[in-house]
Amino acid sequence: MAKKKRAAKEKRRMVRTGPLTKILLLALLLGIGWQLYRLQSQVVAAQMERDLLAAQVEAKRQENEALSADLAAGGTQEKMEEIARNELGMVFPGEYVLCDGVN
Repeated sequence: MAKKKRAAKEKRRMVRTGPLTKILLLALLLGIGWQLYRLQSQVVAAQMERDLLAAQVEAKRQENEALSADLAAGGTQEKMEEIARNELGMVFPGEYVLCDGVN
C-alpha cells in the first residue's frame, strides 16, 4: 500500500526545469513572435496589393464595356470623326487650331 501512495506522489510531482531550459523556451517564444509579426506585415501588404489589383480589374472591365458598346453601335460618322479629331488631329475647313507651343 505504501508503494502505491509513493507511486501516486511521484506521478503528481512536477518536473522542474533548469535555467537553460527556460532560456531556450523564451528564445523559441521570441522567435515565433517575430515570425508572426513578419507574417502580419506580409498579410497587410498582400491585402493592399489585392485591393489595387481589384481596382485595376474594375477599370479594365469598364473599359471593355465601353469598347463593346462602341462595337455594338457600329462605325457611325460621329464616332469616326471623334477618333479622327482625337487621335489624328483632323480639322474641318474653316476651323482654327490653337496651340500652346508645348509640342
